[in-house]
Amino acid sequence: MSQARQHGRDHWPFRQHKRGVGHPSAPGARAVAHCAAGTPALPLVIILAVVFVDLLGGPGKIWLPLLAAGPALAAATSRPLGVLGVGLLASLLGAGIGVRHGMPASELAVVLTALVTVAAAGALASALRGRRERVLAAVRSVAETAQHALLKPVPETVGPFQVAVHYSAAAAEARIGGDLYALIPTPYGIRMIVGDVRGKGLPAVGTAALVLGVFREAAYDEPDLLDVVCRIERSLARNLGYDDFVTAVVAGCPEPGRLEVVNCGHAPPLMVRGAGVVAVDPVRPAPPLGLRALSGESPSLQVVPFDEGDQLLLYTDGVTEARDAGRAFYPLADGLARHLCDDPARTLAALHEELLDHVGGRLHDDAALLLVRKPVAAARAVPAVAGPDDASVPAASPVVTPLPDPPERSGGDALDDREGAA
Repeated sequence: MSQARQHGRDHWPFRQHKRGVGHPSAPGARAVAHCAAGTPALPLVIILAVVFVDLLGGPGKIWLPLLAAGPALAAATSRPLGVLGVGLLASLLGAGIGVRHGMPASELAVVLTALVTVAAAGALASALRGRRERVLAAVRSVAETAQHALLKPVPETVGPFQVAVHYSAAAAEARIGGDLYALIPTPYGIRMIVGDVRGKGLPAVGTAALVLGVFREAAYDEPDLLDVVCRIERSLARNLGYDDFVTAVVAGCPEPGRLEVVNCGHAPPLMVRGAGVVAVDPVRPAPPLGLRALSGESPSLQVVPFDEGDQLLLYTDGVTEARDAGRAFYPLADGLARHLCDDPARTLAALHEELLDHVGGRLHDDAALLLVRKPVAAARAVPAVAGPDDASVPAASPVVTPLPDPPERSGGDALDDREGAA
């Protein structure tokens, strides 16, 4: 996948083996091979070390009880058959050590019984551990499927823009959380949203799914970006509780050089223009989505220029509120200025690495980054044309490739463009 944040599953190649000489085919041989494959090396090394130390210790030094460490350790790292194999080996070697030291038969029987009991308990613990691992793998698979359904992959280019996304869930095993993002091409230009749901867990994921579903539908239907936000607000008002809300930034590029931003209680986006990084602070602050009925305030549409070479970074508070060991927040604007380049994916990858270094390796909140760049139109020279005598005819002058036409708009906008051109 083209995003900086790697959402997709790792694809491992499958290799087909042909059965031939050296491949176990009998049921007994396959069972032995399965047992050997599930037997880790460390428990065997511990058992052999105990035997070796006992041999060097001489008479009077009995290390027999330490053999139980082998099957106990195997329970944490091996399959049940491997644990039983280690336990059987420990029991046989324990019997030899007991006979060598002349242990009474009753004492030797007690020690061997303890070894067998530890091995049986370890095999049971290994079976339960394997079951939990399979359940966890299934849950992670479902989480990945849900993530791909909610946070759909974003291609490297959307229309005339370069795009990169990086998402990190605070719960590593969950893969998804309460942060959300989407970027889609519409008849009214590209439109994007980055938001943060109050709360965590499954309720937050459900709210994020609701917001993304309404946004993807409204972004195609509503010509006005404020109407898109209003549809999300109405949907949340019907489905959320009184103390639930979603902070979000909704933005769109309806035409070249024009960026529309609606900020609903979210962190201001960062605009990269030239060599500087500035925050796009809202002119009139608006409440988060879902709280308009309580505050009575409506969001406003803010229009800013977005020319060639400019970049826009949308993010969630999991990035800016990440703290280091000294409780200092991560300086996102400074980090963006340090790692800025013409490839948004590389920029976000460097930002994420620096963010992890800042917090000590693990984030404590979900973090989403979405970076959009308007590339500079490159001038390309017309190649030389071969003449009738195979002589190269140089081009008269370079030709600049024009930008793609903006999407069709309403009749009134088209009339304004014709009047402006006239």
